[in-house]
Amino acid sequence: MTHRDPFTERKLPFTGDPIAVAAALSAATDAPHLLYEQGGSVVWSEGEAAVVEVGRARVGFHGKDVEAVDSPASEHPLAVVGELLGTRSGGVGSAHGWISYELAHAYHGGGASDDRVLARFVVPEREIELTPSAAVLRADGPDALDALERRLLLAAASAVEPAAARVTVDLEESADRYRAGVADVVRAIQAGELDKAIVSRSVSVPDGLDLPATYVAGRRGHLPARSFLLRHGGWEAAGFSPEIVARVDADGLVTAQPLAGTRALTGDGDADAARRAELHRDAKEVYEHAVSVRLVQDELTEVCLPESVRTEEFMAVEERGSVQHLASRLRGRLAPGRDRWDALAALFPAVTASGIPKRPALAAVRHAEGDERGLYSGAVVRLDAEGTLDAALVLRAVLRHGDRTWLRAGAGIVAGSDPERELEETREKLRAVSGHLVPTAPAAASGDRGVAAEAAVVSGERGMAAVSATVPDDQGTAAEPAAVTAS
Repeated sequence: MTHRDPFTERKLPFTGDPIAVAAALSAATDAPHLLYEQGGSVVWSEGEAAVVEVGRARVGFHGKDVEAVDSPASEHPLAVVGELLGTRSGGVGSAHGWISYELAHAYHGGGASDDRVLARFVVPEREIELTPSAAVLRADGPDALDALERRLLLAAASAVEPAAARVTVDLEESADRYRAGVADVVRAIQAGELDKAIVSRSVSVPDGLDLPATYVAGRRGHLPARSFLLRHGGWEAAGFSPEIVARVDADGLVTAQPLAGTRALTGDGDADAARRAELHRDAKEVYEHAVSVRLVQDELTEVCLPESVRTEEFMAVEERGSVQHLASRLRGRLAPGRDRWDALAALFPAVTASGIPKRPALAAVRHAEGDERGLYSGAVVRLDAEGTLDAALVLRAVLRHGDRTWLRAGAGIVAGSDPERELEETREKLRAVSGHLVPTAPAAASGDRGVAAEAAVVSGERGMAAVSATVPDDQGTAAEPAAVTAS
């Protein structure tokens, strides 16, 4: 293998809106990329210096200036991913990727026998990290940094709020089949075949959707645990993840935050408070949450020092867009000989998107749903240069693959579930995204904006360029102009 030269950084003052500017960067490129946001700070990664793809039986590795590898997937394909990323890749020192729900079958049995891509990880060629006060650019040398800086300035100048128009979807699509699937799973649970399963359904989204604008509009309406805008490996997605599958810090601290138990969140303070109190009184919701926490605790114990595993928060309530959930947070410290890939494998797929026990739950879900989920209820993963792994659960997302675009939502089914109530829960979750679907703007209008933005950037020389853009504050009202200054 030929090792790449070390990547360099450039730090700039930045007072813009990281969400809008990173979305503008995504809208302006045809290259593979990922926007990954946590707590208002965004990392935008582009290009593919190296790629690892996981199939049912093989793990492949290829990239620029690297030796291609084709390895058996083994019983722990994520460990093979970690080895290849750690020993064979160049790049900016970080990586990102996605894991489809169907990778679960590699660990729990069943699933399709073909060799489709089940997970894909990328070492990017360049990266921009945006916080409310600074922009850090990472690329291969001064010339590449200059080009990346120009693109950042252009994105800051062209970032606009999404248009008011929205694409509508039919939230009743596949409702009858869903009721029947839930009833089948309830019978299986009552027969003692499993304890819980998450059964989901899809609704179609018409053509002509602007994913970057949809991401901005949806993020304005959410306080997610993580959010993302992704395009690579045949998938596109804009998501507002309500919870993480896992976070493994560089020092070995593992965190999981299962959310289970749901009620609508409408903005009516009294009604929402009443539903919040109902969550804690409803025996079905409390049971569903408690058994989920128990399984996560067991999974953490598999890879962490048993005495370190603890529940730090139990049955709090988190608000996520159009719904509110019972939420707990568990932590543990990796045992000697275990690493971040072991922790991710132990917790994947998230119990709140699969079921209990996982092996029979996967079979029950497959029978009830009748199709593959793909990226839905899988994970979007970011690995930083310091060694932290952060995996967002892919829920509350709009998904695109090939010529199909869709939404998907599910509900946790236990012995006491009522099919009609579970169907309503899927409607509540679908509304978290369906109200933010922005249609593609007319080509002429978007082109005019691009020309104006480019002119604003070209007018300034490097070292003196300043770009302003109006962005909303947290309440959605107009705020002071934001500036990106290269100095």
